Amino acid sequence: MENNALHGTTIVCARRGDKVAMGGDGQVTLGTTVMKEDAKKIRTLAGGKVLAGFAGATADAFTLLERFEGKIEVHRGNLRRAAVELAKDWRTDKYLRRLEAMLIAADREVTLIVSGTGDVIEPSEDITAIGSGGAYALAAGLALLDHTKLDPEALVRESLAKAARICIYTNDRVELQTLGE
Repeated sequence: MENNALHGTTIVCARRGDKVAMGGDGQVTLGTTVMKEDAKKIRTLAGGKVLAGFAGATADAFTLLERFEGKIEVHRGNLRRAAVELAKDWRTDKYLRRLEAMLIAADREVTLIVSGTGDVIEPSEDITAIGSGGAYALAAGLALLDHTKLDPEALVRESLAKAARICIYTNDRVELQTLGE
């Protein structure tokens, strides 16, 4: 992505069966300066039943995450419904339309991307990624998914490690959360 607001974050989500892992690097940049190396960009919601990771301008990403958490609560943990309702708000609310952020959310059944344009996308693969290093992590993850038996945690860690070797806005300080066995 060429949008400068998305620099400084890579979020990856992988699944195999009913086990899901989501991870993010810890780097936060301001322009070309690293401001923080160990930021926490993954959250558990709905009593630990939903994982959410965000990329984008920090304040915008936190705002988006708070709104999403509210939708998850209102819709009693129903991830699809919460994501669709957030996307509706994003498209119609003047304040939300200005947010420069993206979100990956996953439960044990589905992974969804809520984009900066208010779209809800269900990836066709069992791995997805967003942020400045997202394309690199996704490419690595797809190769690993197709040619290894790695569990979701290892897929996320390896995908982020490959992105960190290529993307100057991604570091190797990985935060990882899982759902499932």
